Amino acid sequence: MAGKIHRISSSAEFQKLISSNTYVITDFYADWCGPCKAIAPIFEQLATSHSQPGKLAFAKVDVDGQPDIAQKYGVSAMPTFLVFTSGTVTDTIRGANPGALRTAVAKAASSAGKASTATFQSKGYTLGSDSTPSRAVGGSGGSFLGGLGQGGAGGFADATVRFFGLYLTTLFSFDAYAAAEASPFKSTRAPTGRRL
Repeated sequence: MAGKIHRISSSAEFQKLISSNTYVITDFYADWCGPCKAIAPIFEQLATSHSQPGKLAFAKVDVDGQPDIAQKYGVSAMPTFLVFTSGTVTDTIRGANPGALRTAVAKAASSAGKASTATFQSKGYTLGSDSTPSRAVGGSGGSFLGGLGQGGAGGFADATVRFFGLYLTTLFSFDAYAAAEASPFKSTRAPTGRRL
């Protein structure tokens, strides 16, 4: 049912929806809310063009009809859009912000599309078999530090500076997680395999 918006009528129905879809974009609205009515056609258009059964679903929760759901997720302003990823809130958009809503939906749709194609692409190996590839001790370039980061000792120095930068940033902050996420020392590249 591409494009279907699930109109939530109970907490159990909502829990079933977020547990049976990888991503769920939820519109918390009220019938008396003007901005909710203004952004509703955009939400419907996004649901029509991006729904993927089992992967990406769209839901509407009337905060007056389902106050327990709104309270559980801390919804205090309408409209509020929550993005659920595997049952957990990963993004919140407060207010009628079409740009932010489109960006969040595009991100979820992109991730939902990648999830099915990127799973287990390696052929794998059996422990104890002769088919495992042999590796020289020392990783790349024969250096012990070669496998740490990118480019041997330079990668090790970079990792060390980033570690201490993040450590000091989070040590002196009230919200350590938020400080680490906003830190200029945060590494955005994917971790590389470590070899000895």
